[in-house]
Amino acid sequence: MRASSGGAFGWSARFPRAPTDSLLESVLLAFLATAGLFYVNIMAALVSGLVVGLHFSVRDAGLVVSANVYGAAFGALVAALAIKRLPWRVTAIVVLIGLATIDLASIAIVQPVPLTVIRCVHGILGGILVGVAFAVIARTRHPDRNFGMLLVVAAAMGSLGVGILPRMVPIFGAPVLFIALAGFSMLTLLMVPFLGDYPVPRGDAATGLTRAMLSAGRVTLPLALSLGAVFLFQSGNMALGAYILELGRAYGLDVAFCSTALAIAGWIGACSALFVVKFGIRWGRVLPLAIGLTITVIGNAAYHWSESAVVYAAADIVTAITWFVVIPYLLGLCAAVDRTGRGAALAGFASKMGLATGPLVGSLVLDGVHYRLLINLSVVVLATAAFFAIGPALLLDRKAAGVHS
Repeated sequence: MRASSGGAFGWSARFPRAPTDSLLESVLLAFLATAGLFYVNIMAALVSGLVVGLHFSVRDAGLVVSANVYGAAFGALVAALAIKRLPWRVTAIVVLIGLATIDLASIAIVQPVPLTVIRCVHGILGGILVGVAFAVIARTRHPDRNFGMLLVVAAAMGSLGVGILPRMVPIFGAPVLFIALAGFSMLTLLMVPFLGDYPVPRGDAATGLTRAMLSAGRVTLPLALSLGAVFLFQSGNMALGAYILELGRAYGLDVAFCSTALAIAGWIGACSALFVVKFGIRWGRVLPLAIGLTITVIGNAAYHWSESAVVYAAADIVTAITWFVVIPYLLGLCAAVDRTGRGAALAGFASKMGLATGPLVGSLVLDGVHYRLLINLSVVVLATAAFFAIGPALLLDRKAAGVHS
């Protein structure tokens, strides 16, 4: 590790910094981004825990987690608008302390409405942290690879949470959920001093597209389509994913089996994310996105046959693999347009809007426990995300081919 000049609180002389482009740097950045939205990675456990531990209805539990992520979307938008002026390290430290404090305060709240309110505030802080972390990742030399590592860490930690927490709630109650979230924030706080400074790039380095493309006004549409693809992909997946434990129970499966299947799927998904870390855009963006999105649609459609434990587990694994491969490429699309971090921060906003909208729409659809309707809706939304993503991916692949020709 190396020492760095400058830095928050004059810590440069006290803490060594992770080497640039190293595996350690990728892991530390991944924890930083994951901490702001860790509850999404264990959302199925949170929904199930609120239902079992606090006796919330499925709809109330869905509204609580939706408010959490809508708050995150607002926070990510704030980060996107202010990213050039925010001192990222100081912001991260303050936000991490605030997240842990709110998580611990949530333990004392047992009614849906006040819990929804405080989780929305928690989401705002978390969204700011994710927006800042995404912007920092966009300033690195290989944002696609670092987004891939983010998914590896998120999958590993999320799988532990989904595999363990649903079993602990009947014994220790719902507070164990919020204690786990607070503990993750504190762990991440200890890592922040070891990251580099990541200043905002200036001049030509600020954009991943050519001056001709900028002057022709061709940035707005590709970025808008990329952001739309992120939003639709996340909402389509989370509309079903937030209720996947309850879906399994509705089809007659044991909750212990469902949580184990999700945990195993998450670990396999983490391994698949290593594909992005290893290969990045060696074969461009269109090919992995087209394959991943097609398989995602098929995997989500398979939940129609969840009365079969084998089909349910297989759908869990397939959708986990494709989610952890596709989303770093989608985030990389946005980051490639603007190296200052604005594109990536806006992607964080779009991602959280999708993650919040999915459970919200799901809670409305499930008012009558219409899981088949929810599965069909998820499939249509994911197919639309694929349509949005291919154009920007093709544009960037053509640009890359022109540079190397």
